[in-house]
Amino acid sequence: MELAYYPGCSLHQSSQFYDHQTRLVFSTLGIELTEISDWSCCGATSAGKFDDFLAVALPARNLGIAEASGFDEMVVPCSGCYSSLLMSQVRLKENPALLSEINRELTSKVDGSLKLLTILDVLLKATAKPGVKEQVIHPLNGIKAACYYGCMTRFAYDVPVSDDVENPRGMETLVEFFGGETMDWSYKTACCGASAAINDPDTAMTLMAKIMRDALARKANCIVTTCPMCQLNLDAYQERFCNAHGIYERLPVYFITELAGLALGLPMDSLNMKQHFIDVTGLIKETGILEETRTA
Repeated sequence: MELAYYPGCSLHQSSQFYDHQTRLVFSTLGIELTEISDWSCCGATSAGKFDDFLAVALPARNLGIAEASGFDEMVVPCSGCYSSLLMSQVRLKENPALLSEINRELTSKVDGSLKLLTILDVLLKATAKPGVKEQVIHPLNGIKAACYYGCMTRFAYDVPVSDDVENPRGMETLVEFFGGETMDWSYKTACCGASAAINDPDTAMTLMAKIMRDALARKANCIVTTCPMCQLNLDAYQERFCNAHGIYERLPVYFITELAGLALGLPMDSLNMKQHFIDVTGLIKETGILEETRTA
């Protein structure tokens, strides 16, 4: 399987290790990623606050590049980027006049033929194939994951999706496929505060503390996500919001690619797992995941 790949700004900056892990895990599963050439920022949530046309045009440029490259499908690991690209695609399909106006500004025109995929879409399809279960070398025994989706991929702009937007289960399916445990909890699609951590930190810290409290109350020993903003907030600000709200326990915050990579036999060092603020390696050692090898 070969897919177009849009990493976005976060995966080339603060979450470079997520980009690295995604490429490694996908390669292990036989998926070839081709990063689209000359991609640019999708505008994230900021562009729409300044200019509505820009909010549609910025992601449209990347859609046009991918379509011109001849790909039918493009995977977008970042939840914010996925949301922006999907928003642009839907609005252009619904508004031919806007499509014509934006295409006049673009070198690579948008024709609407591209299918956008989240990282969960691809991993769920890949792990459903015969023989992939046999690739699980180190089952995630002892992992009790609170799967955290955040809010950016919840609202699918009336586009049919493969999961329940109110109570998604895709990440749970993957963690359980790789041998871990999951749980039902109340904050799996709650907002982490996103960029409010910078301009309204008190509100953001309160939101993050609520997420943390519920995960701990459900006896989770880690949080797992696919969103680089959510991962960064819950990881980088964890000491701060826990101290501010009287929370005494800490939880590692993994990307799904880290747990998938370990289960598939990728060495911990190759996954760059030390690039976290809250240690994530201690739980792996404590559970003995890497000391256990799956037997047929």
